[in-house]
Amino acid sequence: MLPMIAGAVFAALFWLVLFGLELVNFWWGMTAAAGLLAVWSILFSGADRAALFEFKKSHIFWGLLSAVVLYAVFWIGGSLSRLIFDFAPEQIDSIYGNRAQMDHWKIGLLLFLWIGPAEEIFWRGMVQRIIAKRYGRIFGWIVAAVVYAGVHLWAANFMLFMAALICGLFWGWIYMRFGSLWPAMISHAVWDVTIFLIIPL
Repeated sequence: MLPMIAGAVFAALFWLVLFGLELVNFWWGMTAAAGLLAVWSILFSGADRAALFEFKKSHIFWGLLSAVVLYAVFWIGGSLSRLIFDFAPEQIDSIYGNRAQMDHWKIGLLLFLWIGPAEEIFWRGMVQRIIAKRYGRIFGWIVAAVVYAGVHLWAANFMLFMAALICGLFWGWIYMRFGSLWPAMISHAVWDVTIFLIIPL
């Protein structure tokens, strides 16, 4: 439990630097933070490591399908939010502001090959896994999603917080359903590249 708490505190501090204080290049900072958290998670995965990274060919299908479903949810949610909330367009646009810090092809590679998978390894593979083992699957799923969303509060962006909460619940459910990180890692990686670069909202 202590390694998980330490990792969550580290994540909160790093997300403060990235989203709140904006002290470093967002993409390199996120690459470093997500990578360190993923390594930390793997080091303390113990006997669960084999199950976490068990791969089946069907994981590719479910990962891709879930990425499409999540994108559709965000497309509908984004459209409705722009109609309901006066602040939504500005906050949504600000989320895309970080794209100016790096060439888009580099961002795409980092999101697809590193950041998305690394985030899943930590948030689902460590935080959700450990809380669920101690307090039950549903409790672990919900708490991990709330903590994942909570570290995004540093950005003072309601739309980003809600996006993180929805994603945390969605990918957390996928991990809970399959017991392997692969479907959620594939979903996260594909969704990131699609919504940030290929078909932005």
